[in-house]
Formats: sequence, C-alpha cells, structure tokens
Amino acid sequence: MKTDTILITGALGQIGSELAEKLKTIYGKNNVIISDIKDPKDVEYDGIYEVINVLDADRIKEVITKHNVKTVYHLAALLSGTAEKNPMFGWKLNMDTLLTFLELAKDKVIDKIFWPSSIGVFGPDTPKENTPQNPVQTPSTVYGISKLAGEYWCKWYQQNHNVDVRSVRFPGLISWKTPAGGGTTDYAVDIYYKAVEEGKYTCFLKKDTNLPMLYMDDAIEAIIQLMSTDKNNLKEFKSYNLGGLSFSPEELFEEIKKYIPEFEIAYEPDFRQAIADSWPSSIEDIEAKADWGFEPKYSIEKMTTTMLDNLKLKLIK
Repeated sequence: MKTDTILITGALGQIGSELAEKLKTIYGKNNVIISDIKDPKDVEYDGIYEVINVLDADRIKEVITKHNVKTVYHLAALLSGTAEKNPMFGWKLNMDTLLTFLELAKDKVIDKIFWPSSIGVFGPDTPKENTPQNPVQTPSTVYGISKLAGEYWCKWYQQNHNVDVRSVRFPGLISWKTPAGGGTTDYAVDIYYKAVEEGKYTCFLKKDTNLPMLYMDDAIEAIIQLMSTDKNNLKEFKSYNLGGLSFSPEELFEEIKKYIPEFEIAYEPDFRQAIADSWPSSIEDIEAKADWGFEPKYSIEKMTTTMLDNLKLKLIK
C-alpha cells in the first residue's frame, strides 16, 4: 500500500516555499508534493513537483489519485492588493478552489485540509485594538470578502459533513526567503530588501499605520502545531486569530536604522492605505493559545536582525 502523502497548492509562494521544506523534514521529501502553475524547468525543488492550475478540478483529482494524497495545504490565492485590481478573478480563484477541496473531503477522497484565512476578514466596524476572535466582521476588499465567505464555507462543511478543515487568520507575514507578493502588509518585507539593496525605501502606507505582523518561522510553526493537534481539542469552527507583532512603518524604519544608519524612507500612500485603515492594528489570540498552544517567538528586534543578516548574504554578492 502507498504511503499517504501531502499536497501543497501555491507552493512556490511566500508561505508554501517554506512550509514545504519544513514538512519534508517531518514526513520525508517523497511524501510532500508541491504544486504551482510554473513550468517544471523553472522550479528548483528537491522532491516531487506537479503543475496544477487550481481552477482545474480534474487536474487536482488526477494528482491526488496519482500520489494517494490525504492531506492538502491549499495556499493558492490572489492577495489583497492584487485582487482589488482584478476582483472577479480574485473571487473565483480564492473561492472556487476552496470549494473543490471541501467537496473532495466531503466525498472522503482526502482526509484533512489546511486553508489560510486573513485579517482581511475584519473591516472598519471591527474593533481595531486587540481584535477578538469573533467580532463584527465587515470586510471592504474582495480578498477579505472571499476569505470571510471561505471561513463560513469551512464551518458549514465541518458541521454538516464532518470535514476536517483547519484554518488561521494570518496577519502580515515577513520572511527574507521570498520577496513581497502583492499584499497590503508586504511593505514589511520590501522595506528590508530595499534597505539592503538601495539604502532607501518609498512606503505605500502612512508612517503611523499600525498593522499586526508575524515572522514566517512563527507562522510555519503555527501551521504545524494546528495540523498536529487532536481534532477534539479544536473548539473554534472558524479560522483562529493569530497575533504576534504590531508596529508601524516608522517604527520598523527606526529599528532598521539601528543597523543601517544611512537608511532613508519616504511616504507615498496609495490605494492600499484604505485597505490597511480597514484592518486591525493588533490581534487577540487567546483561543489559539488555549486550544493548540500557539506562542510566537520573534520580537521586532529579533526579526530585524534575522532579516538583515540573511538578506545581506542573499543579496550582496
């Protein structure tokens, strides 16, 4: 009998590229199938790679059958800034593909799903400070609307078909391994790249815009913890809040200047400012800590030294 395997969609993105490496160390490289839409010749990966357009349900089923996939980490999505520019495609990609996997789980083709939600599900009517797990949610972006609808679809499949789908609401994610990918919080990745490469950065948010963030190592550990927890311990039927760090562009700039004193910043807010203004400035995550032990380890100081040390090695030849 074949060993059950894992499939990661959108695996070449910010989360997927790092999650795949972590899962390989746990389950072995031949049991972690990564997928994306890139041509295989353009992909460097020590393991099994499958080309999948996640809007192609038949192709998804073909790969699942071929590799006896039982757990899916469905990460393919169009992020907040990008989805606002192409709303119908953003809705289709973010929603139709989730329903494909929920149906496969309902039909017992797969056993377990991880699907990331986002702080984008909140909105201008949501409390901005220490946003609780279940506040009023009035998202004002295509991305947020699709993620909130996705949370309720997950809840419906859990309660009506006993589907094991697990989810967290990610804040902004920060990593030195992959460049920014079109999200509103991605300034907090790009600023480090620009600090090392150019010594200056133009930020698309106002200097005092506080947003919740999470360093990628903490995010990956959260996914592993949640997926490894006994299902009976999980009391939240929608996505779990994840807090972590909360800071403004100006605070991050000042932190970077401790290590690159000549670093300069300018502020030219664009359409993403309105998106950021509709989101929380800090997140309360009592439920995640109680139910499955979420506990982030990175402070803004530790994150900054880690980012700069690694980017200097990566970017300066």
